[in-house]
Amino acid sequence: MRSNAFIYFAIAAIWAKSYLTQRLAFELPVSGWEQELLMALNPLASVLAMTALCAAAFRRRLSVALIALAFTTSALLFADLVFYRFFNDFITIPVLLQSEHMNDLWSSVLQLTQPTDPLLFADGLLLSLAAARRRFRPAPWNRYRTAAAAGLAAGLLACNYSMAESVRPDLLTRAFDRQILVRSIGAYNYHVYDAVLNARMGSRKALAREADFEEAARIFDELPLDGADPSLFGVAKGRNVFLISLESLQSFMLERRIDGREATPFLNRLMKDSFAFDEFYHQTGQGKTSDAEFLIDTSLFPLPTGAVFFTHAQNVYRTLPMSLKREGYATAAFHANDPSFWNRGRMYPALGYDRFYSVRDYAVNEENRIGWGLNDVSFFEQSVALAAKLPQPFFAKLITLTNHYPFELDEAHRLLPEYTSSSRTLNRYVPTVRYLDQAVERFFEAVKAQGLYERSVFVLYGDHYGISTKHNKAMAQLLGKPLITPYDTVRLQRVPLLIHIPGVPGRRMPTVGGQIDLYPTLLHLLGATPEDRYYFGRDLFAAGRPQFVVFRDGSFVTDRLVYTKNACYDKASGGRIDAAACEPFKRQAIDRLTSSDAIVYGDLFRFIPGADPARKL
Repeated sequence: MRSNAFIYFAIAAIWAKSYLTQRLAFELPVSGWEQELLMALNPLASVLAMTALCAAAFRRRLSVALIALAFTTSALLFADLVFYRFFNDFITIPVLLQSEHMNDLWSSVLQLTQPTDPLLFADGLLLSLAAARRRFRPAPWNRYRTAAAAGLAAGLLACNYSMAESVRPDLLTRAFDRQILVRSIGAYNYHVYDAVLNARMGSRKALAREADFEEAARIFDELPLDGADPSLFGVAKGRNVFLISLESLQSFMLERRIDGREATPFLNRLMKDSFAFDEFYHQTGQGKTSDAEFLIDTSLFPLPTGAVFFTHAQNVYRTLPMSLKREGYATAAFHANDPSFWNRGRMYPALGYDRFYSVRDYAVNEENRIGWGLNDVSFFEQSVALAAKLPQPFFAKLITLTNHYPFELDEAHRLLPEYTSSSRTLNRYVPTVRYLDQAVERFFEAVKAQGLYERSVFVLYGDHYGISTKHNKAMAQLLGKPLITPYDTVRLQRVPLLIHIPGVPGRRMPTVGGQIDLYPTLLHLLGATPEDRYYFGRDLFAAGRPQFVVFRDGSFVTDRLVYTKNACYDKASGGRIDAAACEPFKRQAIDRLTSSDAIVYGDLFRFIPGADPARKL
């Protein structure tokens, strides 16, 4: 006997799986009945549309098509879940094409899988069992039923979009937060949206014209001018520059004691003799460490999806290394990994680096290898020896590696025991941070041994977060809080910034800033100026500079406000306030992100007067 019960059961089962996964497994910002309704509505519209497509394309094999649909959607949701647990984000096509990014993920997939995950495939198994019994085989849908399902799906999708726009205007045209996108249109529709965006990306460069550059460049005329601090201009002129990326180090670990012992004793001492910034934030997106490099080197924002290092390594840029080369500096990057890793071998020349010291330049063996590769102590010691051979003055960027997820460290290298909480990730993070601190101390010892200390300036910064929101319960325990709020999550994006200039007294700096500000800040200290006005950062030492930092998802922090997930908070108290207080800054944040994206997607700097004419084609 044939009936429609099989089809209706398939629709209900796939919808229920999709709704429960989106609502319970992802930590999406849901509040109010409208958003709750959206969360239930968007997977139903998607499932109906996919069912209608199956009925039209596989009329005689509809049961097989629906079983395949069930397993396919389960696999997609499972991939989203694993990716979300690792990156606190959703998969995008550019990320799927980045093999190194995905290798980071799949090497840890077993640790990220939870016992309840096989339940995602329960609907496919039940449908397979039902189809095996002939009495449950579905009757083919005629074209009228198929059209009716398609019409109902279209109506629900239109209703879904209308409601989503009322909650978040310009959702699809100016959306930077993928969690809000998934909450509003659902996981399946989000992936369709991402595919359309990715398809359009290649055409943006081909179709870009000089007028597009002129339009995008207007934002730079609107940015406030820096009120330079004359007492610090050129204070480090002619000195070598060591720019050190501290992998996954967040500010909450500085000056913190674990069981009565300092987690970062050397950095704590270094802070007292350095310019130490208490309100410095990372601004990275999916490119993580490479995004931090891009922010600092170009003073542009990273892309909303994927990593610029992969997608736009052939662009024309105006960069910090290029500015320093005009001042007579040799420029070099040091990272003990393969040149193809994160496409650095191609991106570094585009950013103006003369030399890239990769894994081929280091002695790596089983004794000095930890986790992802060469341990940080050996990396620093070998890097300083290589840097000492460079012409002076030089600009040397060093990328550390040991304090990288999953934060593995053997007993022989532990200076602190693992923390005790419900999060294995946070527990392991504590001893690897302590190891990183020791490695930085050894770096300074090596610099002094080479006679480079007094002739150099040292800039140490955290590249991105190490502990995601998936570990909020354990983080609340560590910080002594009852829970971690969205406001707290933004505040936890603070990363260290220490600028150490031997012979120059330092001080604690309350300036609100981010990685994008390091470009003009370093040039100011070295007595140089940017080649032109095409950069978003502002000098961190400038008098009267705007206290404003923008994140890749559109969130921002000022001296008085914190904005995130469509909510405005008083910075001093952490309490939620009227959203109107954040509106002026919200528009500025969107304008900056939109203009920066246009520049990168269109490769618009090739249209700057004086650029190589061949690059404009």
